[in-house]
Amino acid sequence: MNSETKAREANPKKQWSMQDFEIGKPLGKGKFGRVYLAREVKSKYMVALNVIFKEQIEKYKIQHQLRREMEIQTNLRHPNILRLYGWFHDAERIFLILEYAHGGEIYGKLRKTGHLSENQAAIYILSLTQALAYCHEKDVIHRDIKPENLLLDHEGQLKIADFGWSVQSRSKRHTICGTLDYIAPEMVENKAHDYAVDNWTLGILCYEFLYGVPPFEVESQRDTFRRIMKVDLSFPSTTCVSAEAKDLILRLLVKASSKRLSLQKIMEHPWIVKNADHMGICR
Repeated sequence: MNSETKAREANPKKQWSMQDFEIGKPLGKGKFGRVYLAREVKSKYMVALNVIFKEQIEKYKIQHQLRREMEIQTNLRHPNILRLYGWFHDAERIFLILEYAHGGEIYGKLRKTGHLSENQAAIYILSLTQALAYCHEKDVIHRDIKPENLLLDHEGQLKIADFGWSVQSRSKRHTICGTLDYIAPEMVENKAHDYAVDNWTLGILCYEFLYGVPPFEVESQRDTFRRIMKVDLSFPSTTCVSAEAKDLILRLLVKASSKRLSLQKIMEHPWIVKNADHMGICR
């Protein structure tokens, strides 16, 4: 953003309003509203405006969750985390001013191609690991990492979005949250959990990037939960995946959360070192 926009970010007394933006095409539909492409009038800077209806917030009682999401995401500054620049509201709606990720969701890319190359998958996993290491240093657990919440900018760089289930805490948590196929065993068993749930999700994503589907996905929710609790993991022979990639997945999809590979060890893993070249992740 330009200097005036940054000044507004730094000065909360200068309030945003609809007069500051020209609204463009719709980018997507969220759970509680819609997202639009928008341009700040003075700087011509492109952003995404997430428009959330207050009626929906009250109906689903997510006031506390939304406030927490806004507070957490506003204070995160990392090249692989989608920026939340600010927000404003009117009588009926709340507007979140977000960084515009031109490339859309990784989910769409994955559905189109079926699966990713090992090189591309490793670059994304490393980018994710670096962003989560930053979050965990700030005591933030994301708890809902999945392809739909991973966006790409105009250079193809990964951005973590949607901090709706995130929490900032040093103590263990008990809330079951996230998306079925990505939930860690301790959540399924309703046990206390910590940052290691994000490490588990990295294993799920690595598998999905390489094979095109999450590892424990079956038709019924009950059977999916059962497979997660048993860590009923198998590698399809129909897709050729290296032994190093499988080794990383196996070291992350471990039932005992304390035994999952640390984020630092993920960055040092031979598969990551071999495939995630620095040109692919450092811009």
